[in-house]
Amino acid sequence: MSGASQPMNRAGEASVAAGNQVPTSRSGVIGLVQDYGELTKASVTSLIMMTAWCGFYFGCFKSGESSVSWTLVNAVLGIGLVAAGTAALNEVMEHETDGHMRRTALRPLPAKRMSMAHAVIAGSLLTIGGALYLAWATNPLTGALTLATSVMYLAAYTPLKKVHPICTFVGAFPGAMPALLGWTAARNRLDWEALVLFGIVFLWQFPHFFSIAWLYREDYERGSIRMLPVVEADGRSTVREILVYSLALIPVSLAPGFLGMSGRIYLAGAFVLGVALLWFGVRLARLHLPPTAARSKAAARHLLQATIFYLPLLFALMMINTAAR
Repeated sequence: MSGASQPMNRAGEASVAAGNQVPTSRSGVIGLVQDYGELTKASVTSLIMMTAWCGFYFGCFKSGESSVSWTLVNAVLGIGLVAAGTAALNEVMEHETDGHMRRTALRPLPAKRMSMAHAVIAGSLLTIGGALYLAWATNPLTGALTLATSVMYLAAYTPLKKVHPICTFVGAFPGAMPALLGWTAARNRLDWEALVLFGIVFLWQFPHFFSIAWLYREDYERGSIRMLPVVEADGRSTVREILVYSLALIPVSLAPGFLGMSGRIYLAGAFVLGVALLWFGVRLARLHLPPTAARSKAAARHLLQATIFYLPLLFALMMINTAAR
């Protein structure tokens, strides 16, 4: 999980660069909804819910049951509640850091539009309530795993961002859980197919988040976040990680075809998508430029866009080819 960025006006950027907060007022119900959307990282939470739905779909396919049911609604809703609460608590923990970064300075907490107590209560209720709801409405395994995912994200990944670049590796574990959680909501057990879905999302996160860190290296440096492009400014280690994980993603993404989760059309499509994603990583590597170079940032942006298209296309292809079998 990561926070969605939002643009700032020039005056706001200047104030943040000078170390000042940029309070902006939002009034009424619409303003409150906007603030809650930013506090709970609504765009990221919606992606988590979509990925959980994919896991649930394949769990139902495995058992031969219908994937359209109240259990699906309960699973996606509960996982979304925990994800939203976790995002809110993450912003509580990082509100000072967010205030130093251009891409996050106008979030509700650093911009002083919402109190810390408000955010803590909302985040805690969403996280704990969502986990309890999952345990009641789906099964205790899914509730426990979802809560454990939240704890790992908050207790391990979030503080590690200030300490060591290994934070990206640690954060990839909770980040890869949504599809697996959808599976357990449908099946009430872990199977190899669920671990394959986990592995796909786990490996995909590295080119995705390293391209973000490459683009926003200067912002992360201002916030003292020790992502790999910040710690090793020449970008060589970052590029190497992007290539290694993108290459590993290709065979893992083919596994659903060999496990009976999808068919030959998926196998061909997954291979093409994997090679295309790897090509964008190779394109960035061949520049031999640091993250501060404008040309490398353009290439990193193209890689980021490729990762954004890759995951939904892969899962859509997997689901369509499964349904057509």
